[in-house]
Amino acid sequence: MPDHLSADPAGNRPRVLHLISDSRRGGAQNFARDLHRELNRRGQSSALCALAPHPAVQPGPTDTGPDSAGRGPAALGAADPSDASGLRSAAVLGPGRLRPSTLRALRSAARAADVVLAHGSDTLAACALALAGTGTPFVYVSVGHPRYWTANRLRRVRGGALMHRAAAVTTLTDEARAVLEEQFRLPEGKVHVISNSRAAESYPPADGRDDRRAARHELGLPADVLLVAWIGAIAPEKRLDLALDVLDRLPDVRLAIAGDGPLRETLARHPAAARAHFLGPLPDPAPLYRAADALLLTSDSEGVPGALIEAALAGVPAVATDVGWVREVVRDGATGALVAPGDPLALAEALGKVLAVNRAGLGAAARAHALEHFELGAVVDAWQRLVAEVWTAGAEAAR
Repeated sequence: MPDHLSADPAGNRPRVLHLISDSRRGGAQNFARDLHRELNRRGQSSALCALAPHPAVQPGPTDTGPDSAGRGPAALGAADPSDASGLRSAAVLGPGRLRPSTLRALRSAARAADVVLAHGSDTLAACALALAGTGTPFVYVSVGHPRYWTANRLRRVRGGALMHRAAAVTTLTDEARAVLEEQFRLPEGKVHVISNSRAAESYPPADGRDDRRAARHELGLPADVLLVAWIGAIAPEKRLDLALDVLDRLPDVRLAIAGDGPLRETLARHPAAARAHFLGPLPDPAPLYRAADALLLTSDSEGVPGALIEAALAGVPAVATDVGWVREVVRDGATGALVAPGDPLALAEALGKVLAVNRAGLGAAARAHALEHFELGAVVDAWQRLVAEVWTAGAEAAR
């Protein structure tokens, strides 16, 4: 098991390994990157690994497993050298998320860590399988709405079996904690509430019209149009079809879509798709926020969406479906607008109003709200305390 007496250069804090499902830019991945950087900045040893490569990138010879010393694909505590490049900002463990070779690489990489933070459901299964018997505890970081992915008995049984293997589970709200404890019969004290957050410096607002035009040029987007951003997986629950229905009702608006998924080819044939720009998965969403006049979120299910936090930090107002805990980020009428899910007409009306009024004022209010409630610095202390508690409990249990 890890040597707890040499946890970091100071000798008194645990070494952390962040595990993400793949090296694309999604909500869980973005948070893991921000937290990883902030822990390193605070002098705590932290590394970042992905179970699988970005779908658009083939793993190279340096991306596929532990080194000759068995320390894993990234030295713990080292800065991430390719972080600025986007697609390959995390060392990749293997060719697939739950492949045997990937799990072996994870088990090896975890030897250099004292605590593993598993960001996302695929990483929960990987850690439960790969870390069994190693003595390295892991924390499962739950970011979605638990009622959505506990909708059937099979999911509840599987999720419960995996979560009981974790040393701790984090979730975003008190309501989510209650759902997890009830659905999975998790013991009191196992589930911790830590708010979703982002590093404000990663999402700077556009510095005037010229900066906005430059961001659009960078992305190949038209300069002088009303531009709305949509960011997410092009999957059924995210409802890009609704966003395109909204676009059909607003002829002066263009839609910039960042993401990919199983419905992309089908939705590219939507009648409004001629005014949509399918950008694919972006290595960094920040330029799109600087380019956009507003953000549109059309999901049927969410937790506390990272994209809304990112857009708000960038000073971009949002129109969003009122699902999950979206209303904690979007204040209806103050920082954007909330609409009941599944209603394209209401979404179009709300978006039209947001685009027609003082967008700068709404964006400034959104940024102020996000800085107060969702800036990463406000929650890192809580993460450090939790990691230290898990580390200490593991060391005591091993004695």
